[in-house]
Amino acid sequence: MNAPIVLDGKSLAHRIKSRIAKEAQGRPVLATILVGDNPASATYVNMKTKACEEVGLGSKRIELPKETTTEELLETIHRLNEDSSVRGILLQHPVPHQIDERLAFDSILPEKDVDGVSSYSFGKLAMNSSAFFPCTPYGIILLLNEYNIDISGKQVAVVGRSPILGKPMAIMMTNLDATVTLCHSKTNDLPQVLKLADIVVGAVGKPNFVKADWLKEKVVLLDAGYNLGGVGDIDLINSIPKSSYYTPVPGGVGPMTIAVLLLQTLFSSQGRFSPPLK
Repeated sequence: MNAPIVLDGKSLAHRIKSRIAKEAQGRPVLATILVGDNPASATYVNMKTKACEEVGLGSKRIELPKETTTEELLETIHRLNEDSSVRGILLQHPVPHQIDERLAFDSILPEKDVDGVSSYSFGKLAMNSSAFFPCTPYGIILLLNEYNIDISGKQVAVVGRSPILGKPMAIMMTNLDATVTLCHSKTNDLPQVLKLADIVVGAVGKPNFVKADWLKEKVVLLDAGYNLGGVGDIDLINSIPKSSYYTPVPGGVGPMTIAVLLLQTLFSSQGRFSPPLK
């Protein structure tokens, strides 16, 4: 049996960023909004700011106190919507509990929603139209394309149904002619569902949740999780031997998420959206 192949997101992300660096003339600006003092969120924002610097994109960082109201956040987003120098707006998730996060996401102009989190972008994705797509699932699709992994006709199980990862991942796979099961906490007999899947996406946010004995031989493993201790949502140590392809944690999906964010910021500066999936 052939050895499993690593889906090297770090390498592909580097190539995408090199392309951005060549095209990012005029330094389009990505604005990031951080509300509160969540250490993990601050780390993610720092990573995105550093990535902008690496490829020649400008960055604008707005930090708001944890007591910020929905109205105050909406005012900040409105100012960025009106700022012609800002080509992309990212509101770091999660926000403090008193804020209506969905309302905030949906207040971002579609042409600046480079994180693909608004209801508008979700609807465009569902219709398989041009839009800015949620970065993590779109990064996974680009990684599958890079390795010529055919999705059409495959049985896909997505474990997790968040509106910015699990649900859009299921839609993207469906748009590419896969037969998709969107699994979640109410799914009956999850191990049996996963046994039928040719491709499994771990997007549930629980460390090592997907077990090796739930999987079929030669499965493609796409681990979108990153949990304390540097482990994903799939028990990769025991599952890799059963796989044909897999994304490592770290170095698989994570670098692709940031690369897509930067790529869609570049597209915004060029007056275009990401193309429909095909």
